[in-house]
Amino acid sequence: MTVAQPPREVFIQGVTLDGRTFRPSDWAERLAGAMSSFRPGGARMGIGAHIGYSPYCVPTVINGVKCVIVNEELRRLEPMAWDFVMNFARDNNLQVADACLLPDGKPGA
Repeated sequence: MTVAQPPREVFIQGVTLDGRTFRPSDWAERLAGAMSSFRPGGARMGIGAHIGYSPYCVPTVINGVKCVIVNEELRRLEPMAWDFVMNFARDNNLQVADACLLPDGKPGA
């Protein structure tokens, strides 16, 4: 019996390979916004369809550094979208880390 592994996450960090902060300051929101239509069940249509980020590409701040967390499930769903975000990171010399974002634990839980 094979245990299914959860999709991994890739953290695109707003720091270049030479340690500089990446600009513009809203780069993470722009990148995630461009990927907002890639969602479970496909793109949403109608009023408000543009509001919110895809769960596969989410902007966040980790330890004071802007990041975009890209779920590997995006690669299966839409390989061209995955290539777009990975090429964005490469073309802009951004640091990329494979990781898994852990949920916040509550004491005693």
